[in-house]
Amino acid sequence: MKRKRVTELFPFLIPLRTKQRKFCFYLGMRLDKNTYCKARLEGALPYVAFEDSSQLYNTETGFDMVYQENKVFNLKLAAKELNGLLIRPGETFSFSQAIRYADRHTPYKEGLTVVNGHLTTAPGGGMCQISNLLFWLFLHTPLTIVERHGHASKDFPDPPSNLPTGVDATISEGWLDLKVKNDTNRTYQILLSFDSHHLFGRLLCSEEDACLYQIQNGKISYIRQDKEIIQLADVIQTRIDRGSGQPVESRRLYQNKCRIGYPLSSNINIAEKG
Repeated sequence: MKRKRVTELFPFLIPLRTKQRKFCFYLGMRLDKNTYCKARLEGALPYVAFEDSSQLYNTETGFDMVYQENKVFNLKLAAKELNGLLIRPGETFSFSQAIRYADRHTPYKEGLTVVNGHLTTAPGGGMCQISNLLFWLFLHTPLTIVERHGHASKDFPDPPSNLPTGVDATISEGWLDLKVKNDTNRTYQILLSFDSHHLFGRLLCSEEDACLYQIQNGKISYIRQDKEIIQLADVIQTRIDRGSGQPVESRRLYQNKCRIGYPLSSNINIAEKG
């Protein structure tokens, strides 16, 4: 049996623990000698490095749709802090730092989030939809992934998507962040926008990259571990020469591990661990 966290035994300690973690988190960033991006550009850089969109509303959560409406409200608050942000050569992007004060004047609404391994609601819930999309954009560039955390569990199916498995990036201020470093000599810019059903993300660049990037899955497998179903998915990045269209390099970036909390199709093979 897993040991319970102190905050699971004494929930009243959660606000104090959260405040402590955030203080240490941002203090660590002040002392780590990285230069975190803060500058913005009102206009747009000339080249599109990559762009995509995600569906705003998920009807498969099992929760009232008001939490999806609240999530969209939260996303729009955060997007104001991210729009136009530049990642210049040598700079590091931190998702948590970039949206740190998004709710300073307008409070976040209650959205879906995971607390102590359980799906629940909390102010600012649903923010990972932006971090998911940004990580997907970053994967299609030479930016260096410094920190990324996949969701430890999925309690309901994802909305319909053509994306590979395991390319999400969850965030939890003070605990989990999404960070990338610009080790190139080009500047990148984040642009986000919305329509009634979609979140659109664009990553612009000061110069056109000589390569394109393709992201796909390698091996995907399922194992049963301690009565839980675990999904393992390899994520592969292929660099393609823009002029010839020929692959230059292909490499496995990481293996994503995620607990599946909803029924899987009967034709999926689940191996018994060991």
